[in-house]
Amino acid sequence: MDRQKILIKNMEIYAENQKLHNGFIKIKDHIIEEIGTLDQLTAEEEYRVLDFSDKNVKAIPGLIDVHIHGANGADVMDGTKQALRTMANTLPKEGTTSFLATTMTQNNDDIEHAIKNVVSYMDQQESGEAEIIGIHLEGPFINMKRKGAQSEAHIKEPDISLFQKWHQLANQQIKLVTLAPEVNGGMEFVQHLKSQGIIASAGHTDATADEIKTAIKHGLSHITHLYNQMRGFHHREPGVVGAAWLQNELMVEMIADGVHSTPEAIQTAFKLKGKDRLLLITDAMRAKCLHDGHYDLGGQKVNVVEQKARLEDGTLAGSTLKLGDALKNIIQFSGCTFEEAIAMTSANAAKELGMINRKGTIAEKKDADIVLLDDNNDIILTLCRGEIAYERM
Repeated sequence: MDRQKILIKNMEIYAENQKLHNGFIKIKDHIIEEIGTLDQLTAEEEYRVLDFSDKNVKAIPGLIDVHIHGANGADVMDGTKQALRTMANTLPKEGTTSFLATTMTQNNDDIEHAIKNVVSYMDQQESGEAEIIGIHLEGPFINMKRKGAQSEAHIKEPDISLFQKWHQLANQQIKLVTLAPEVNGGMEFVQHLKSQGIIASAGHTDATADEIKTAIKHGLSHITHLYNQMRGFHHREPGVVGAAWLQNELMVEMIADGVHSTPEAIQTAFKLKGKDRLLLITDAMRAKCLHDGHYDLGGQKVNVVEQKARLEDGTLAGSTLKLGDALKNIIQFSGCTFEEAIAMTSANAAKELGMINRKGTIAEKKDADIVLLDDNNDIILTLCRGEIAYERM
């Protein structure tokens, strides 16, 4: 038996363009080799078989988190291989198989060290863990007025030459940048990101709705953690929130935990944006998977009480949300279908990142990033590129 060949059978498969009952998935060399129904299944002998005939199991594509800082005591800004390894081995427990390692507003040296560490790790990461598929640079080119849990001391105006230095250090792996387009030099920076094929996202921003519309013309295409640390909706100034709701060009992130935004606010965004323009993220910090207590985020003290992370002044400081829980929450909060929730946690991110040929759906010749769920949509098993990364005991 070849350990690189796995056959999973007797489950409901939420495949790319169809739902298969009594289905099977064959995996070979980290890739989905074949999918189908049991009446089409042949040649089982060479495979390690995972048979779920006695359970009601659903197979969905691995979840993709484009905004996550840390988990299980580790943070991207720690700048160590061990921190990234901890994250990569922890995230499959919540169904996440790919993620953008997300930085914070810190001094230049710390950002550069974190960037170089991520790229070095990407060069040698293994298949049985969540894959780092790039870097999300959150700050430091943001608006002081909407800093949230970002370090005020290190906020700076957009600097294209500095960014280019970082992008070269990152081996061109910076995929998404959170910035405030209304600050001095912001529109030119958005245009530069667009020219480099990098997603420009408005976040920690006090922009007006008109300024967001102008930024869209320059290449803005994304909104970071909708509702949080941005100009809110007002009936005479729709703000960033109003623009995010109405502008079809914008892909919109949400932290669907019921803390950063109420269920009603999340439902509103779903009704206005629809399943194709929303992404669920965690924005999680190192306290995820750990007990309440005192932690660090970007050099600032964070208190976690009842799994709610706040700075000492009460400002929300990231989340402890698991992406698998966000998938369940969005169904409860918005009334969306299971298939729509899958799109918001997998396919939409893969499409936006230009990786839909590899990830985001269950289809032949794609990476074998697969999550198996039980009747309660709790995770039974996670495969990262064809290897079991988590199995519920």
